[in-house]
Amino acid sequence: MSVSMTGSGEIATPVESSKSAMTWGPIFGGAAAAVGVTLILLLLGSGLGLTMVSPWSGQSSSLGTIGVTAAIWLVLVQWLSSALGGYITGRLRTKWAAVHTDEVFFRDTAHGFLSWALATVFVAGFLASSLTSLAGAGAQAVGSAAQAVGSTASTAAASSATSPVDLSTSYFTDALLRPDQARAAATSNDAAATSEVSRILLNGAAEGQIPDDDKAYLATIVSSRTGLSEADARTRVDTVLKRIDDAKVAAQKAADEARKAASTTALLGSLSLLIGAFIASAAAAFGGSQRDEEEDLLVRPRV
Repeated sequence: MSVSMTGSGEIATPVESSKSAMTWGPIFGGAAAAVGVTLILLLLGSGLGLTMVSPWSGQSSSLGTIGVTAAIWLVLVQWLSSALGGYITGRLRTKWAAVHTDEVFFRDTAHGFLSWALATVFVAGFLASSLTSLAGAGAQAVGSAAQAVGSTASTAAASSATSPVDLSTSYFTDALLRPDQARAAATSNDAAATSEVSRILLNGAAEGQIPDDDKAYLATIVSSRTGLSEADARTRVDTVLKRIDDAKVAAQKAADEARKAASTTALLGSLSLLIGAFIASAAAAFGGSQRDEEEDLLVRPRV
């Protein structure tokens, strides 16, 4: 505390308030209003979004249109709820006496920001809880399916106990024991030929390509099983392998598009939250200025 002395010798002591500059009542009120408006608008957006989806072919909007519409709606929900919550916070706060105008402006914006932060944390927790419940239900379904698959795998493993060759070495074992007369072997044992073809394709998927000798062997098996000539069988093998590569490229493209969409959503979400914080602070300052425009005068009789 600084003490100064006037020209007449009097001591001037600055006036300091013992009360906190933060008023939690308006903050909680504005946050509650923002949360309520957010939930109402989210339900309204869900209803409007369901009207854009139809199980009938040709009657639903495209996924791109639905995604853009949902993103725009979420941004509008964030901004509208922030504006309302900040404005209510600014108008409900008690007017400070003997406080500089700049300090009043700062306190109003701070109250609006805190109201926005509280509402955002509550809505984020509510959405996270809902998504966790949905994910738990999905995980339970996946767990049941995995248990069924595990039972099937155990049965298959028990039935194939006489051939305990690991899948990672089966391909190389086939290459070592591959007969010279592949056509006769493929014709005599269809199940063995099918299993060997599957292992060749799996190894090619893991390595990224199929060697030429494996392609020739596949063409021989296809020719013996289908009656095609060697050239036609080789053409069929090349066609199927190209379809496999195209499917892999399509999966990689879909994963890359999902990554880009997630990145764009995160960036737009962060920008929307920042703008929402600014709107809430500005709305609180605007509400505070309207609150301070009204002055109540106390009239006392002259003594």
